[in-house]
Order: sequence, then structure tokens, then C-alpha cells
Amino acid sequence: MPHPLGNRPSKIIAVHLNFPSRARERGRIPAEPSYFLKPPSSLAGTGDPLVRPAGCELMTFEGEIALVIGREARRVSPEDAWEHVAWVTAANDAGVHDLRYADRGSNLRSKGSDGFTPIGPRLLDARRLDPAALRVRTWVNGEPVQDDTTDTLLFPFATLVADLSRLVTLEPGDVILTGTPGGASVAAPGDTVEVEVIAGEATTGRLTNTITVAEEPLAAWGAMPRVDDSVRSDAWGPSFTPEPALDATTADALRALSTATLSSQLRKRGFQHMSIDGVHPADGAAKMVGTAHTLRYLPLREDQFKARGGGMNAQKRAIEELRPGQVLVMDARRDSSSGTIGDILALRAKVRGAAGVVTDGGLRDSATVAGLGLPVFHAGAHPAVLGRRHVPWDTGVPIACGGALVQPGDILVGDADGVVVVPPDLVADLVADSAEQEAQERFITERVAAGEPVEGLYPLGPRWREAYEAWRREGR
Repeated sequence: MPHPLGNRPSKIIAVHLNFPSRARERGRIPAEPSYFLKPPSSLAGTGDPLVRPAGCELMTFEGEIALVIGREARRVSPEDAWEHVAWVTAANDAGVHDLRYADRGSNLRSKGSDGFTPIGPRLLDARRLDPAALRVRTWVNGEPVQDDTTDTLLFPFATLVADLSRLVTLEPGDVILTGTPGGASVAAPGDTVEVEVIAGEATTGRLTNTITVAEEPLAAWGAMPRVDDSVRSDAWGPSFTPEPALDATTADALRALSTATLSSQLRKRGFQHMSIDGVHPADGAAKMVGTAHTLRYLPLREDQFKARGGGMNAQKRAIEELRPGQVLVMDARRDSSSGTIGDILALRAKVRGAAGVVTDGGLRDSATVAGLGLPVFHAGAHPAVLGRRHVPWDTGVPIACGGALVQPGDILVGDADGVVVVPPDLVADLVADSAEQEAQERFITERVAAGEPVEGLYPLGPRWREAYEAWRREGR
């Protein structure tokens, strides 16, 4: 159906982050507003379908307040900016996260497809409204999912208009999407998304759109849909519950094995440098099994720490990126003369479902961390903060930890002896051979305890093979 503006605007400008509730979900608070453009061809009205491209799975909704410019705004001040806004209405800044990787930053294909900006159904006269006293609400299939007000915006509406007008002439009919509150997520085919803006007694009515699937396949030239769990997590938001990083059967099998046995089996296969040297468990007896999520620190340089050490830095991002069953592995260059993690972030890792933490640097608040019930392996306790020696640099990259190369997705096993790294493609054979080795060692231990000498027994020799096989048949 026709959208409520009649003629198309010259541009649609969308704000990345503006509601504090959304900023908390994203783990960052921007110092200045940032924007992206949506094409006018993305406009739609209430009742129009939101068509998910064939092959995509992550159609997202974002209930928003849309501003419609009434008269040209060029280099206007924040004090005068609201006078250039004619109308306020409801909007849904829809998109498909399956294509975000292809236009990272511009969001052109993921957010700009035809019909991905429904607005309406009614326009509210901006002159009669207090822009700091608006409410936006969103429902999916009648269930409320977003509800927020404009009294605590990071960037008030007049600020947005004035900021944009410094360099971009805003023309009558142009639309500004002012950011979404917390709660934006994924909608499935058949779901109906409704958005309403309320201003005192006035309301836009509910903007209503139902998700459908494109009948024609997406043409094979150009970027094709691509997702993984990190993309799903970003699209779904706090409601996303990822699968464990390591399947339960493999994790249980590894948990029953010692790092000494695994190290021995790795050595037999020619892997000589798979132990993370110099680390020990904070609680003295931890057992840890999980897959690696990596964090790299670089040596302290004051200008770089100023640029990278504050706010939602790489260290905090690494914690918030953790999936259930992952181990946060930190490369601190074997420098334990300052802490690389403390009790609060270790607790957050536990809440995120982490399987453990490994650092070849220092641990702060070591007594408290030891009592968290989270396996934490470190190179030594130290009271100093991170900034004494390290700059948090990046996450999800290959690192060196305690002399071992650790890649994201490697399997880590830790116990009182330390931590070993297991390449995922070796794990099945390694588990089977390690279980056999430990069975032999239990048999040998019984024989030694009974007084047998170790010659020909340890390692298990031909003379003891028949006795061992009989022992195994007894289910021992």
C-alpha cells in the first residue's frame, strides 16, 4: 500500500545507537552519533509484507521513531533544529543479518532491500510534541518486545538534526530513523511485527507488517547469505541461546582423561609443544574442558592504552563474546607482573557459561577467583591492574599462550598438572588411545601396589599382555 509520505524522500538516514537500553545490549556507548543510509526504495507502509530473501534465516525487526523533515535544514543549531521537523511517525528498521558481512558499515543490502523501511500509519505534528516525551513500543504476534521512552536518549532528536545538517542538507520529506531500544531481535516467516509511537494522548496507531519469504531464489551472482553462531548471536540479541561449543559426549570423554595422558598421546603423534607452560589452577584442583576463544595483549604503550584501554575494550569484548563451553585464552607474553583478569570479569565469564580461563599473565583477586567455581589457570597472582604492563588489543585471532600456539576453536583440557591444547581434528583418535593408555596404567598401578617390579610391566610388555586382557574382560 502507499506509504504515508506520498512522494519518496531524497534520503533515509538511520542512527546506529541512541537508546541506552540498546547500547547496554551492544556493550558500548558511542561518544558521537553515527549513521548509515537506506535507499528511498526501501520505504513501505502498514500492511505491506516484509519479504525475507530466499536462503536467509535472520530477518530482524527494530521498532523506531521516525522524523520527517518539513523544511530544508542546513547548518542549523540544536536550538533551532526541531523547527525543521514536520512529522513524527513509527518505523521498523528491518534487515537480514545474513548479508551484513558483505556491506559491513554501509548495511546496503542487509538493511536497504525493497520494503525494509515500513513507516506509519499516521503522522503526528511535530510542532505539537515534546521530543523528549515520546514512547515507542513493539509487539511480535501480540507479545510486547520493546518499550522505551525518549527522555534518556544518548543523542536528543534536535542534536541529530543539527549534527547531520553540518555537512548534509536535509530536504523536505527526508526521513531520520532515530535508533531502536533494547529488545530488537529476529522474526520468523508468519510473524507479525507492530510498532507504535505514543505522544501523550496522540498515537501513530500500530504499524503492522508480516514476515514472508521471497518466492524466487536469490540470484547466484554477488554475495550470498552467510551465518554462524556469532552472526546469530548479534541478530537475536540477549534472547540467543547458542549450542555448546563442544558436544557433551566429547567433553565428558576428555574430562575423564588426565592432561599427562593427553600430552603423552600428542607426543606420540609428533606434537611436542602442546602444553601451555607456566600456568596453574587458582583453586589447586580444577578440571577444565572447552574450546578456545582468544584474546591478545600487547606490551604497554601509553598512547595506545589511552586509545584502546578504556570503555568496551578488547578484554571486555572477549568476555562478552564468550559462548557456553568456551575457554577464554589470553596471550600476555608470559608477563605475570600485572593482572590480566580479576574477580568481576571472571564472574562475568562464568555467568556467560565459560568453561574456564587461561592466561600466561597475572591474576588479580586470586583468592576470590579461586572460590568462584570457574577453572582459572594463570601464571601467578599479582595485585597490579592491566594497564601496568598490557594493552588489550584484539580477540578471535591465533595467539601464543605459555609457549603454545592456540587457535580459536582449539580444544583445551586442564587439571592440576596444567593445560594442554588439542587440535580438533585429532580429538576422536586421541580420546580412544588415551582411554586405552589410562586403562593400562590402572592395571600397572594395581600390579605395582601388589609388589610387582616395573621391568616388563611399565610400559606394558608382552609378558603381561594376556593378564591385562583378562583384567579388561572383567570390566575393570
